Amino acid sequence: MKTTRPITVILLFFIICMHTHIIKAQPNLADFKKRFAQMEKENLDKTYEGILTSDGLQKGLFPIASTRVSTEPIKNAAETFFKSLSNEQLAKTQFEVQDKEWQKWANVDNGLYKRQGVSIKEMSQEQRKLAFKLMQEALSAKGLQLSKDIMKTDQTLRELNNDDPIYDEELYFFTLMGKPSMTEPWGWQIDGHHLVINYFILGDQVVMTPTFMGGEPIITISGKYKGNTIFQDEQNIGLKFMQSLSPEQQKEATLPEGKRGNNIAAEAFSDNKTVDHQGLLASKMTKTQKEQLLGLAHQYISNMEEGHAKVKMEDIKKQLDNTWFAWIGKTDEDAVFYYRIHSPVVLIEFDHQGPIGIQGQGREPTRNHIHTMVRTPNGNDYGKDLLKQHLKAHHGHE
Repeated sequence: MKTTRPITVILLFFIICMHTHIIKAQPNLADFKKRFAQMEKENLDKTYEGILTSDGLQKGLFPIASTRVSTEPIKNAAETFFKSLSNEQLAKTQFEVQDKEWQKWANVDNGLYKRQGVSIKEMSQEQRKLAFKLMQEALSAKGLQLSKDIMKTDQTLRELNNDDPIYDEELYFFTLMGKPSMTEPWGWQIDGHHLVINYFILGDQVVMTPTFMGGEPIITISGKYKGNTIFQDEQNIGLKFMQSLSPEQQKEATLPEGKRGNNIAAEAFSDNKTVDHQGLLASKMTKTQKEQLLGLAHQYISNMEEGHAKVKMEDIKKQLDNTWFAWIGKTDEDAVFYYRIHSPVVLIEFDHQGPIGIQGQGREPTRNHIHTMVRTPNGNDYGKDLLKQHLKAHHGHE
């Protein structure tokens, strides 16, 4: 049966509503856009606090301090790229470093959400090269390849949905916050359907959160990008770690609810969400299990440029005994599941989601649609804690 754009849109809305309990009435596009705009407004209207637990804010976790890992290559690449944009492109791309534009990202396709900035689709060939050069300097080789492979999944969805224009591998938008500098805070963002990276820089310190990465299909079996495959390590290493735990540890790690729908907690418009520590505390793990847990976290952190990833991993190691591992789902080889790694300095989520872009697969979670999320709890997503400290120390802002 031919799939039309309205069916795609309505199904997407229905699945989102089933997860978030937004509405109980028959969904339609107008209702979705209205509620979506309301969710964004509510998120932006709140004074930013960050992802917290019920115990409230833990202070002093993110001091301004030299990492001795230069950010100059990233600054130079950003300057070159943004200088290549026309005045018209810059007008919709450049924002102040404190602008709420940071928080205006969403993991839905472009047909349902208006993004700011300049998209890859709008760029000249030279501008595209410079945009990917910026990503190359800011990310690891692994992170850059994963980003490109995620974009490819939108081309596959387009093919599977009769060339539906809401799916487009080039509808990923770049914005610049502040001005590239070695001393003043600045950053950049890429925002699109299954890839959102917020990249804040202050001196030689980097915060690369919130970072949302997802994809559907996970394994492409036809079309232009046949063979494209993503998130197998995040999936398989996560499952192997859970399987390696003792029965008692597995019981403690497993949350009471079964894997019936989408479980990810901290996606778009969750900047002030309360997410409590749950599951198995790492201090109850063996030395080998702790090393495996760090290895699982590294699968996500290693998408950053290598030097800055090492810095972030050191922060995570310092909080290891105060890190929690939670699980939803079964543990057999073909299981669908959700897991979370959560400490005062990092929140990592992996979730098998219900199908949206691929029709005829029902609504149950599947291995062919995955969302992942990385956050910096306790007020430092978007580098906001570092920015606050800098503005107070150097600009007299309270």
